[in-house]
This record gives sequence, structure tokens and C-alpha cells, in this order.
Amino acid sequence: MKRPNFRKIASIVSIFFAATVIAVSAQTFTTLAAFHGTNGQSPNTALVQGLDGNLYGTTGTGGTAGYGTFYKITPAGKLTTIYSFCSLANCDDGAGPNHLLLAADGNFYGVTGAGGANCKDLASTGCGTFFKITSGGTLTTLYNFCSQASCADGWDPSTLVQGGDGNFYGTTGFGGIGSPDGFGIVFKVTVGGVLTVLHDFCSDIVGGNCADGNLAESLMLASNGNFYGIADEGGSNDCGEVFEITPTGTLITFHSFTVSQGCSNSSGLTQASDGNFYGTTNEGGAHGKGLVYKLTLSGTFTPLYAFCALANCADGNNPTAGVVQGTDGNFYGTTHGENRGAQSTDGTVFQLTPTGTLTTLHTFDSSDGAWPQAPMMQATNGNFYGTTSIGAAGDGTIFSVSMGLAPFVAANPNFGAAGRVVNILGNNLTGTTSVTFNGTPATFAVISSTLIKAQVPTGATTGTITVTTPGATLSGNTWFQVLP
Repeated sequence: MKRPNFRKIASIVSIFFAATVIAVSAQTFTTLAAFHGTNGQSPNTALVQGLDGNLYGTTGTGGTAGYGTFYKITPAGKLTTIYSFCSLANCDDGAGPNHLLLAADGNFYGVTGAGGANCKDLASTGCGTFFKITSGGTLTTLYNFCSQASCADGWDPSTLVQGGDGNFYGTTGFGGIGSPDGFGIVFKVTVGGVLTVLHDFCSDIVGGNCADGNLAESLMLASNGNFYGIADEGGSNDCGEVFEITPTGTLITFHSFTVSQGCSNSSGLTQASDGNFYGTTNEGGAHGKGLVYKLTLSGTFTPLYAFCALANCADGNNPTAGVVQGTDGNFYGTTHGENRGAQSTDGTVFQLTPTGTLTTLHTFDSSDGAWPQAPMMQATNGNFYGTTSIGAAGDGTIFSVSMGLAPFVAANPNFGAAGRVVNILGNNLTGTTSVTFNGTPATFAVISSTLIKAQVPTGATTGTITVTTPGATLSGNTWFQVLP
């Protein structure tokens, strides 16, 4: 069994497309903090806003034992290491965390790519764990992968999402089908740590190819209640695919990439307000340096922007993370850059309109970080936050980008039936006088300046949450879906 690579970067080939590049000066870029090994190294997950208004994330390496950390950073830039992985003997608490989310119960949940009770030799094996951790740093290992014979339950988990039923869903890169070196699985795991294999990849072989995909590294919950993910390999063209899977495990191939569209694509998808999916490829496109694409609900693939359209790739090249849609309707993301000697590039931050007009917001130059590889996120103060995998000290940075966008509120979860209590995250919420779900008044309690707990009102319909405070009227960043 081989050791997982904590810094996986997909190699992707995609298609021809041309678009327009413009420049603006309205944004403000700020380097907030730097990692230096002992407090973490190579941040590898998107930042997550906690109930307290602070941002939380993980590093893939570094920390006390060198196998990653869980950290907190305030919007002003105060960085605190909360937990160092591999703190227990034999790394029984996991090693190499590579995904993190805030669950409906207010705790953080994630997976590690290695370590756990079933892996005693990190040099030759990598099983991984599913864990819960509080904002104060109390970690509970809920499941150890490779617990079943021949790692039928998978190993090297790389993604995690909470479903509408409260359970967690994810993928592993390896294991399954009774083989330690299998092709990965899709799994469901309860809060109590009971795991169910929903699908074994490469269980459908056509013409020597894994028609159902293999090496899946991303998963997201769509508005229809199903999950969508990307398999790096397999598909009808043996070039990777986007797959759709129901909470009960029925998997279909949603889109198979062709060589011209992009192979080995693992950046992950985001579903935008128009209902379509958006993602990036690391290579390919008109200039061979990656692109941003749109994928409709009917499976139509459209390239939006091909990177390296300018001399010396001034518009960026080789994105390794997906994009996020901001409250202004535009998409925001980063390009990774590449090491090519005297012409090395360190990456960029960009804005892209839904029609494909790209604006380079910032160009990294190593002194302020380089090679971002995790997606950015927009916090409820309106600003965007992201990380670079290396920095001036060589170990990565955390940065913010202000586009002058207004504060908003975000529901966690952003779906629920009448009567369910949901968390509403925001800023300056003290003194709130009204909370409505698409115009229907809700019963609520202000817990702190950054948190409201509200009950989905009877008669509410899917739409925008609106919070009225003494200083502003705040709208939700996405529609809240009222479930039956």
C-alpha cells in the first residue's frame, strides 16, 4: 500500500477557448499571516467560518509532529494553532488532514489522508480517519479507514460533505472492492462513526476502462439533494468524469471528459445561482495552462476562460482549486503557477464574470506567498480569504481580498423543513429585530454578535433569508431551501 501524497496536484488536459482580460484597481489585497513549520506548513483546505466569526482551516504538514495542524485566524489576522495531528502514538489521531467543514451542530468535521488506528507505519501505508474537532481543539476520531478486510472501506479519504439527512458523505482515493490498492469508494458515515460503502469505483469495466470512474477526489451537495463529484480517471474516455450519486448510492456518469476537455480533473465543482456547475482544469485549453468551465444540468460543457492568454502568463496559469461565486454574482479563484526555471510563476487571484471576462486581482511574487492550491471562500463580512502553499518563509500564507462587497448572512445548513433550527452566521448581529425566510417571519434568538439561531417558520418557501439589525438589512448569500 503506498503512502498518499498530501499535496496532490492534478494534471489535466482541456480545450481551446479565448476570452477577454481586463484590469481593475478597486480591490485590496492583504497578507494576513504566514506559516513557519511549527505552526503549520502548506495549508491545503479552504477556510471555514466558525460560529464565532473567526476562520478555521488545516495544514497538510507542519505542526509539533510534522503531520499537519488545525488552526484559527481572526479576520484581522491573528493566527492560532489549535491542534497538531499525530499527537498520539503511531499517529492514531490521524495525519495529513485534507478536508474540513462546519457541521450543523456547530462542530468541525474532517478527514485525514493517513494515520489512524490501522496504520502503524506512515512511511509505507496511509489509511486515514474521519474526525470531529471543536473550536477549542478537542478532537474525536469517529472512524478509522481500512478497518475492513483488504481495506474494503477505502483509504486516503480526500473530501467530506454533510447531507440533508445529517450524515456525512465523502470519497476515498484508494481501497474498496476487496483490494488495498483499489480504485476508491463513495461512503456515508454517521455522526456516531458508522460507515457504509455506497459505491465501489471501477465496478463497471467497459473496454478495459473504469466506466464509472476511479480516483475520486471531490464531492459536493447539489440543490436537488444528490451529490456530484469528479473522478480523476476512468469514464467512457478513460479521461475522468463528473459523476452524480444519490444518498442511497445510485451512481450515474454525468459527464465524461474527453482529452480535449480535460483529463485528471480534481479541482471540485461549485453550483452557482443559475443552477449550473463551474470548475477548473489544471492544464489544457487554448494555451495548455488550464481553464475555467461551465457544466449545465443537462451535461453541456462550455469553456469560459483559457489561462496564459497573455505574454508570460500574466493572467495566470495552472489553477489547482475550484472557484467560488461571490455575492456580486462573479466567480473568484486562484491560479497555482508553476516552476519553470527563470520563467517560474507564483500564481494569481482572479475574478471571472459568468460570461467569461477575467480580471487579475493580484499576482503573487513569493514575498507575499506563492502557489495557492485550496479554494477561496467569502466570509460574511464580504471579504474573500485564501491561502498559498508556500510563502516568504517557505511554508505558506493566509490572505484576504476586499472587493468592497457588503456584509451578508449565511445559513448553516442552508436547507431544512419547517420547525428545524438553523444557524445564521454574520457580523454585528446584536440587537437584531427581525429574521424572515423568503418574507415569512421566523422565531429567533441572538446568541452573539456573529450567530443567530432561527427556526424555519411554517409556511416558508424557498428563497432569501433576511436579517434586520439596528444598522443594516442583511440578505443571505444563497437561497435557503425549504424541504418538505
